[in-house]
Amino acid sequence: MRVRNGGPVLLSESLEVRLCGLMIERAWTLSVAETTAGGLICSRIVSVPGSSAFFERGLVPYSAGAKSQALGISQSLLKRCGAVSEEVASAMAEAVGRTSNTTLGLAETGIAGPVRGRSPKPLGTAYIALWTPEGVRCKPFAFGGDRNAIRERIAEQALRMVVDYIEDAP
Repeated sequence: MRVRNGGPVLLSESLEVRLCGLMIERAWTLSVAETTAGGLICSRIVSVPGSSAFFERGLVPYSAGAKSQALGISQSLLKRCGAVSEEVASAMAEAVGRTSNTTLGLAETGIAGPVRGRSPKPLGTAYIALWTPEGVRCKPFAFGGDRNAIRERIAEQALRMVVDYIEDAP
């Protein structure tokens, strides 16, 4: 057990439960745009009772066209950087946060396979971005495993990114 803000927190507490408590404690809101995880991040969030107090919406703009149509990601950015890139993940996080008028915007894009498609990037490549009042932070990842393992790891790391940000925020 460890202590956070004067109260005990079990180390085995799931990320989504921690996220819910932190978001409600700060009265912050969150929106998510996920591609590779296909709704897993949102599913984990809404599995926690009380998540409606902070969770605004979740989008799954899976194709490049959907990223452009639903989030306003420019076709030129998608062509220049590729749908699986730091630039696109960052643009997605900012777009979902701004258009939803939430405190935080979370986004991910990646390649889960088993077929790589047109991207030269290896399977397991992912970018997870968080739009905050201070700007966008994005992290690259290289996950191993099969399609489902990659998707689960993306969801886990995305939730971890938000929790870590909130716990370190002033």
